[in-house]
Amino acid sequence: MTSQISPHVRVRFAPSPTGYLHVGGARTALYNYLFAKKNKGEFILRIEDTDEARSTEESLRGVVDDLVWLNLLWNEGVDPVTLKDQGPLGPYRQSERLDIYKEVAETLLKQGKAYYCFMTEEEIEKQREEGKAAGTFAHLNSPYQDWSLEKALEHLKAGNKAVVRFKTKGLAKDYIFNDLVRGEVKFPSDMVGDFVLLRSGNMPVYNFCCVVDDHLMKITHVFRAEEHLPNTLRQLMIYEAMGWQTPEFGHMALILDEDRQKLSKRKGAVACGILKEEGYLNSAILNFIALLGWSHPEGKEIMTVDDMIQAFDISRLNPSGAIFDRVKFKWMNAMHLRALPNAELWQQIQPFLAREKMELPQDPAWQDRSLNLFKPYMETLVDAIELYKPLNDKSYVILPEAEETLKWESTKAVLATWRDLIAAHPSDYLTEEEFLKFQDEVKNKTGAKGKNLFMPIRVAVIGKPHGAELKILVPLIKKQSLVARAQQALAQA
Repeated sequence: MTSQISPHVRVRFAPSPTGYLHVGGARTALYNYLFAKKNKGEFILRIEDTDEARSTEESLRGVVDDLVWLNLLWNEGVDPVTLKDQGPLGPYRQSERLDIYKEVAETLLKQGKAYYCFMTEEEIEKQREEGKAAGTFAHLNSPYQDWSLEKALEHLKAGNKAVVRFKTKGLAKDYIFNDLVRGEVKFPSDMVGDFVLLRSGNMPVYNFCCVVDDHLMKITHVFRAEEHLPNTLRQLMIYEAMGWQTPEFGHMALILDEDRQKLSKRKGAVACGILKEEGYLNSAILNFIALLGWSHPEGKEIMTVDDMIQAFDISRLNPSGAIFDRVKFKWMNAMHLRALPNAELWQQIQPFLAREKMELPQDPAWQDRSLNLFKPYMETLVDAIELYKPLNDKSYVILPEAEETLKWESTKAVLATWRDLIAAHPSDYLTEEEFLKFQDEVKNKTGAKGKNLFMPIRVAVIGKPHGAELKILVPLIKKQSLVARAQQALAQA
């Protein structure tokens, strides 16, 4: 079973559908995507679902949907809608490739490069404990490593269970490769003992699947997280045993939290789906994670994906750990949010406003005007909820903190004068200038000033004496709503 490495770039992202898409996984997908696009190559999505106990269709659906939302679209892999294969080198789900792995394992068995091992867990543990007690570090020494294949097959036929192990005896040499991120990496072969290729139920292990799939899918470059670096030795041994050409490897630095520990959800959201719910834009997420281990040659910080593709060069991938700075992430999101045209931003905030059942004007001109005012105050899409809540009539309620203001001697006159001026206004909306003029008229007619003027009017607009700047809000609230709110405040004064 042979396959030539592709003459053009082919890279893959190979998630396990055992949970959500972590920002670290999204970064791996992004770097592979950028490298493929920069080199006019192909980006493949392969699903590593041989962990039967933990892999679920729900997780697969979530990972695929997150990748689609991030616009990291693939040339081959599972179809984003049906999850069926799309591409010539499938199946793209490892659980559907078991016969392929079995065939490769049989090749290694026949060549004496692998063997059936019948050791029980108890026997393995006993050997391990004896090694510890003797103070020697020793790899597993299987009594079955030199059995003939015929003898092992007879033993299997008798109903005995076995794993297939790769034979490392006789590989006493250093394995050296050039890591595209870290430079030269050297592994002594005795770092690992005889490792499992197939479990007793014929289910393959990660390192074996990975090599077989990368070879048959003609992968030219493997970019993955630093935690996979120790796996490379086993994979190089399998490539060598099969006489297959190895792809080029690049192992990217870990993403760390502010305490320089591996990023985890204990310190805040790290799942792309949750970041979406928190109001982060896909463009901002991609921009931010791109800079966790890579830098633009001109030091640019705010970039589109097209900017990244144009500038992407693996020589700029940094092997040092990258800090996930949440303050900078929010700032970057604000930059992307404010760069959106108002019509597009309105579409983006709609699901968040709908979630709160807000009833707001459908007039595009009003929507545009509101965003011109609110956009500078927004860092994430969620911020729109608090900004727009005062404009939603159903959200208007006079809060307990307004009680003292409503009891002041001058408050009734202020509220009545404010209401009458608004009611007599000929237009549906006030401008900022008209609001300031009306405020002065209330002051002149009632003699109220300072907090005795501003706080009752604020209660009549937002239901509390402190809060948003009225000159921003009032021009966005319809005259009839302002009158109704003022009347409600007056009734409680």
